[in-house]
Amino acid sequence: MLRIAEIYKSIQGEGQFTGTPSIFVRTTGCNLRCWFCDTPFTSWKPEGGQQTVEQVLEQIADLDEQHVVVTGGEPLLIPDIVRLTADLQQAGNFVTLETAGTVFRPASTDLMSISPKLANSTPSTERSLVWSDRHEQLRHRPDVIRSLISESAYQFKFVIDQPTDVADVGVWLAEFPEIDRARVWLMPQAATREELATKTGWIQAASDANGFQFTSRLHIEQFGNVRGH
Repeated sequence: MLRIAEIYKSIQGEGQFTGTPSIFVRTTGCNLRCWFCDTPFTSWKPEGGQQTVEQVLEQIADLDEQHVVVTGGEPLLIPDIVRLTADLQQAGNFVTLETAGTVFRPASTDLMSISPKLANSTPSTERSLVWSDRHEQLRHRPDVIRSLISESAYQFKFVIDQPTDVADVGVWLAEFPEIDRARVWLMPQAATREELATKTGWIQAASDANGFQFTSRLHIEQFGNVRGH
């Protein structure tokens, strides 16, 4: 069984396949609590009902797109994600799985899209003392990162809010010399078109200066931060 928040068709807004028409399967449940989470209905206030793998596959087939993005929340918390991704690949779908890189399961993916959470993601103690400590303890799992990139093609996406976050990316990557910087994307922390426009210029320049890729958030540019897009 899988707890599903939503299944919908849109465009991939971030990373290597930006602009690609895709089906999004969004699971509910997350072991982290990023303060900037743009899907609180999968973490801070989880929503969604239980569905079988067969029910999810049927909805995906009805939406009729090759690219399927399995996202969350944290989809790798759910054991049946392994079966779902294997069945999707067997059906001829291109499967991207989006994860924070804190949990490993042998999912079948064409692209493992890993978004490690830096110190800039930890919620303040004023918001949640329990989650501030728990998030900080869980957010960095080097063993999981190495397992994930050994199993699949991969990309890394880092959420950048302040200029100091770019230096933090460099420190994080120094622990993983095996990661190709050409597979590293910086993207703005932005929930509105206005925030996105304000941060795009300096983050793009920082990406170029450090040999990273830059990704905007095309779904926010086109639709705003609304569910189902």
